[in-house]
Amino acid sequence: MTQLSTPPLTGDRHAPSTDSTVAIVAPGTRRGRPGGAPRRRAGAVALHALLIVAGVSMVFPFIWMLLTSLKTLPQLLQNPLEFLPNPWTVENYAAAWNAVPFGQAYLNSIYITALVVTGTLITASMAGYAFARIRFRGSRTLFIVFLATQMIPAQVTLIPFYLLMSNLGWVDSHLALIVPGMIANPFAVFLMRQFVLSLPKELEEAALVDGAGRLRIFFSIVLPNLRPGLAALAIITALGVWNAFLFPLVLLNSPELFTVPLLLNAFEGQHGSVNYGLVMAASAIATVPMLIVFVIGQRKILNSMAASGLGGR
Repeated sequence: MTQLSTPPLTGDRHAPSTDSTVAIVAPGTRRGRPGGAPRRRAGAVALHALLIVAGVSMVFPFIWMLLTSLKTLPQLLQNPLEFLPNPWTVENYAAAWNAVPFGQAYLNSIYITALVVTGTLITASMAGYAFARIRFRGSRTLFIVFLATQMIPAQVTLIPFYLLMSNLGWVDSHLALIVPGMIANPFAVFLMRQFVLSLPKELEEAALVDGAGRLRIFFSIVLPNLRPGLAALAIITALGVWNAFLFPLVLLNSPELFTVPLLLNAFEGQHGSVNYGLVMAASAIATVPMLIVFVIGQRKILNSMAASGLGGR
C-alpha cells in the first residue's frame, strides 16, 4: 500500500495543512486474512500425509507378499511375523515354478489376453465410431440398452452363459473366453465413443466431400487419432482378462487349459496349509507381469481418461 500526502492548495496559503492519505491498491488484489497462507500450507501437509498413509496401506500387502516369498520354511514356522527374511532365499520361486506347469499356464494366459485385446480394440473402435457418428433410428436407445448391460453383475449371467457355451460346444475350450471377450465389452465401446466424439467432425466432412466412404474414413482418419484411447483400452482389457477367475473356473476343466489364476488357485489348495513361502512366490509369479504393465501404462490411462472427458465425471 502506497501512501500519498496531499499538500494544501497553493491559492490559499492560510489554509491549514492536512495529512490525508490515499490508499492505492493494485486492481484485482484482495487483502488476505491473517494466517491464511499457514493454514493452507498446513492443510496441504495434512492432505499429503493422509495420501501417503493410504498409499502405504495399499502397497504393504504386496511388499509383505514379496518378502514372505523370500523366507525359508523354518523362519515361517518359528517366527511368521518377522518382517525381513533371515536368511534371504529365492528357492521358493524355483520350487513353485517346477511344482505345477506354470509355463503352460503363462502361454494360455498370454495368447488368450492377446487375442481378446486385439479383437476388443477392433470391435469397440468400430462400434464406438458407429454410435458417435452414424445416426439411425433407435441408435441412442440401442446404445443406452447396450451400456446398461454393464450394470448387470457377472454372477447373474453365469448360468445362461454356461448353457449358451454348452450348446455351442465351447465348454472346456478357450473359445468360450476369447470370442465373448472380443464382442461383449460395453465399457470399451463407451470409451471409444467418447474418444470419437472428441475428434473434430471437419476432418470426416472433408473426406466425405472428397468421396471417401465410411470404412475409408474410419481406417484412414478416425483410427489413427484413436491411438491414445486404444493404448489405454488395451491395458485395461489386458488386466481384466489376465486376472479373470470366475468364468474360466466354471468353463475350463482340463488342467492343460488353465490360465494363471486357475493354476494359482490349484497350487494354493495343494501347498497353502504347508508352505506360505511357496504360495507367495507363486502369487508373485502370477502378479508381477501385469503389475509391470500397469506401472508402465498408468500415465497413458490417466491421460486418455482426461482427453476423453471421463476424468472429471
